[in-house]
Amino acid sequence: MSIWLLIPLIIVILLVVLVIAAIAVYNNLVKLRNRVDNAWAQMEVQLQRRNDLIPNLVETVKGYAGHESKTLQAVTQARAAVMGATTPNQKVEAEGALTGALKGLLAVAEAYPELKANGNFQQLQAQLADTEDKISYMRQSYNDCVMTYNTAIQTFPGMLLSGAFQPRESFSAAEGADVAPKVSF
Repeated sequence: MSIWLLIPLIIVILLVVLVIAAIAVYNNLVKLRNRVDNAWAQMEVQLQRRNDLIPNLVETVKGYAGHESKTLQAVTQARAAVMGATTPNQKVEAEGALTGALKGLLAVAEAYPELKANGNFQQLQAQLADTEDKISYMRQSYNDCVMTYNTAIQTFPGMLLSGAFQPRESFSAAEGADVAPKVSF
């Protein structure tokens, strides 16, 4: 076999290998993007669960601490903002406000021993704490998926095919989330 016949064969083999590699990289980027979307959807499930618990919690607290209307109104408004949020960034911001409002509501509940002893309130508080733990886990999972995805589209060879893939933002704590709520009676 002549060398002149081998050169085109080698070129064809290299092109086939490059095409297969490009397809593999592209498919991996799609898979990672889908993992990010799935992680966000799983977090939304937990956020919806929390939103479903809040009206019951507010009504229970209202029965014992109805004059704490400012706190109850803040929780209700924050929940409405979450329900109205349409983009991930809006959801992140609204969820931060809701988390702060819930902390205030639970702080108010501390001042009412009868409320703290109420079985319904205790059950709702336990469910809310469990849901908050799941939300925290889902945020971490989402951020891990976002980091893996963003790294894949920003490093070689993924960056060669990443024109169709936009980086995603991680879920970060709302500004002031590290400060305990102030409640005065």
